[in-house]
Amino acid sequence: MHNNESAEMYLESILEILNERGEARSIDVAHKTGYSKPSVSRAVGLLKSRGHIEVSASGYITLTESGKKVAEKILERHETITAFLKKIGVSPETASEDACKIEHVISDESFAKIKDFTSKI
Repeated sequence: MHNNESAEMYLESILEILNERGEARSIDVAHKTGYSKPSVSRAVGLLKSRGHIEVSASGYITLTESGKKVAEKILERHETITAFLKKIGVSPETASEDACKIEHVISDESFAKIKDFTSKI
């Protein structure tokens, strides 16, 4: 995991797993992201060292307040941008794929305008 975009992606995936199942383990993250177990283990270690997650002795991952804040921000961006793209005629699959790329680089100002516009249409 080399950058914030990668960290954000892992945190978003963990949040989605927690929302779906109520619990998350590294293997769940590997299945969701398609990354290898060693890659996920390395990312989990880095996220833990950054204070974004905690891992129980039995391997269950929880988000800390800082991790949850980042994950919720990215998930909101993903959902909003996906909805915006679908409303302007982009196919659902492409909208989700593009949103996944855009969510990490869009400015707060541009996102706020897309969010406002999307809520009005």
